[in-house]
Amino acid sequence: MSTSDRPFRVVQWATGTLGRSVIRGVLDRPDMELAGVWVHTLAKEGSDAGTLAGRAPTGVLATRELEDVLALDADCVVYAPGRPPLDDIGTVCALLASGKNVVCTNGLVYPAAHGPELVGELEQACKQGGASVHGTGFNGGFMADVLPLVLARLVRRITHVYSRECSDLSRHPSWGMVHHMLGFGRDEESFLRSLRPARTAMRSLYSECLHLVAAGLGADLDEIDVDVDYRLAGTDLEIAAGRIPRGTVAAARWTFSGLTGARPAITVEVIYKADAARVPDWGDPGHSVRVDGRPSLALTTDDAWVSDDVSAAAAHALNSIPAVCRAAPGVRTYLDLPAFSGRMQT
Repeated sequence: MSTSDRPFRVVQWATGTLGRSVIRGVLDRPDMELAGVWVHTLAKEGSDAGTLAGRAPTGVLATRELEDVLALDADCVVYAPGRPPLDDIGTVCALLASGKNVVCTNGLVYPAAHGPELVGELEQACKQGGASVHGTGFNGGFMADVLPLVLARLVRRITHVYSRECSDLSRHPSWGMVHHMLGFGRDEESFLRSLRPARTAMRSLYSECLHLVAAGLGADLDEIDVDVDYRLAGTDLEIAAGRIPRGTVAAARWTFSGLTGARPAITVEVIYKADAARVPDWGDPGHSVRVDGRPSLALTTDDAWVSDDVSAAAAHALNSIPAVCRAAPGVRTYLDLPAFSGRMQT
């Protein structure tokens, strides 16, 4: 566990766009110190973490070996691979069992959504290492769950909670996210074939958000309904992540509904557009949160409300670290931790 008289020693797991932002954030904070970096690819192995993040060399060299990370003297691992942590829960548990707190950036915001077996596995690893695990993020991890709960404090007799994110990915640099994860640039038949695994992954992620909101409001959800729609590009789209040919998938809308009986109690709508200027359906980029009740509240913003969602997700993870490291061992969600905020630059 970290003490108040020394910086929190942080390991960054994976160095994609988000991971590099986390590294820069750690280097900029006087209360944190970069202890290690894990990378996916052989090409990055042995590289200096500062170089990977576009900064001056730090002397911290990247490794591809789990054992190297387990052996480090570190307080926390920011776990940000390109796939959900449920795909490699053994690694998360190994990190916890080694005594390192884990902050996940793409899942585990509410592990109980997946049942008691997963919670038990995580709790056992936490007990062994005296560590805690916490899931955070931007849409999943804040916009779809934390912010609705914050607004709900001003409402009584709540009847429905709704959140919406519409993202314009025209400047997003990640080929893996835009083409591989979302399936943009695929023909219609190929996209439809990919929907089964994509539906499983998206349900896994957003069911946690729905169950977290439900738990925060003292409600029980009977089931999660998932619906997906898509649009094809009417012309070739040249975007930062690569070309989207005419006639291939260029937008998708996912709707997740937490049902109580047959009635939607909590709804999350997630819209991705390869180029919002060329795909007008489903509204403009931005965010909306609405809590229906007495009184009803609605917060709607355009996409300028957050200047950089990757940096915001990295900041949320970093701002979580002190509270997670000081928490009692175990699974720790937003509902368990005290409020925490960023650091004022003076």
